[in-house]
Amino acid sequence: MGPLLFFEAAHTNEDKKIVCRITGTGEEFHAQAQNEHGTSILPVWGPEYHGGSNWERPGTEWGTGFNFPEPGCWTITITRGKTMGEIALDVLDP
Repeated sequence: MGPLLFFEAAHTNEDKKIVCRITGTGEEFHAQAQNEHGTSILPVWGPEYHGGSNWERPGTEWGTGFNFPEPGCWTITITRGKTMGEIALDVLDP
C-alpha cells in the first residue's frame, strides 16, 4: 500500500476526507475503520477514484469519507485485491 493523506485533525461526528494511494490491480478498492472496542464503520462516501492527481506516489489514488461516531483510536484498513494496508488514527472530540 502507498501513503495516506489527511487534510486536518479527525473529530467525532464530522465527515473526514482521507485520500490514499494503493498498489494492486483489477480488484475493487475497499475501506473500513474499527476502534479499539471492536466497533466497525464503512465510509459514508466513496471510494472515489482520483484520476489526474498531482500527488506523485506509487499506486492509484482513491478518496473516502469517514464519520467517526466516538473518540479514540481507529484503525483504517484499505484493501485492493491481495494488497492491504492499515493506519491508526486518533479521533478527537470537537
